[in-house]
Amino acid sequence: MANSVVALIPARGGSKGVVGKNIRYLAGHPLIAYSIGVARMSGSIGRIIVSTDSLEIADMARAYGAEVPFMRPSEISQDRSTDFELFQHAVQWFERGSSIPELMIHLRPTTPFRDAEEIDRAVSLIRSHPEATSLRSIHELSEPPHKMFQLDPQGYLKGFFPDDPRPEYYNLPRQIFPKAYHPNGYVDIIKLAYLQRYAALHGPRILGFITPVSNEIDRIEDFEYLEYCVSRINSPVLEYLNKNFPGKD
Repeated sequence: MANSVVALIPARGGSKGVVGKNIRYLAGHPLIAYSIGVARMSGSIGRIIVSTDSLEIADMARAYGAEVPFMRPSEISQDRSTDFELFQHAVQWFERGSSIPELMIHLRPTTPFRDAEEIDRAVSLIRSHPEATSLRSIHELSEPPHKMFQLDPQGYLKGFFPDDPRPEYYNLPRQIFPKAYHPNGYVDIIKLAYLQRYAALHGPRILGFITPVSNEIDRIEDFEYLEYCVSRINSPVLEYLNKNFPGKD
């Protein structure tokens, strides 16, 4: 069972929103180190694999204890490349020589502050639901989508639910609408047998796993906010990295 759960950490070299994002330093460690570190802390994960197209990222990932057994082709490392292509490529590598893992945990470097116990809890949850085709982590939104707007070509606001019969439904109290949840990248789990059989990533029965509100790094402002917060939060993974790996002052 040791290798039945594998962490897959995607880290391409060509990020545009924050240049060099995956190896940009946060509190003395490159961003990718946080995902590697929490995977090493997990009691459920048997292998940690980084999928990258960058030799620099590959070297840094190995320095923090991850495997980089293959390089990701440039054609599936673009802005519009999909998660399915990422996982399909990894599965094809396993098919050429290794046994296929039962579960693959998707750990995006853009969500650095995780708790390993939450990852282990997610693994236990999906194993207790054999009918689930995947698991995705979520947190509750403060406002449901019924309260949000889009802009039409003329610059006027319109709601996302034009068939709602209630006049100006978007002005109703948020409490009357169903709770809404945002997928946050904290921990997603893919069943590889399902991916192989149906050529789909998540399938129709996605198990929801509620986590603390999680901040993802998509823009430079997101990175700067985490730099501001890092000294004010209790981060077990940062403590682990400081203890086990030489940081950069």
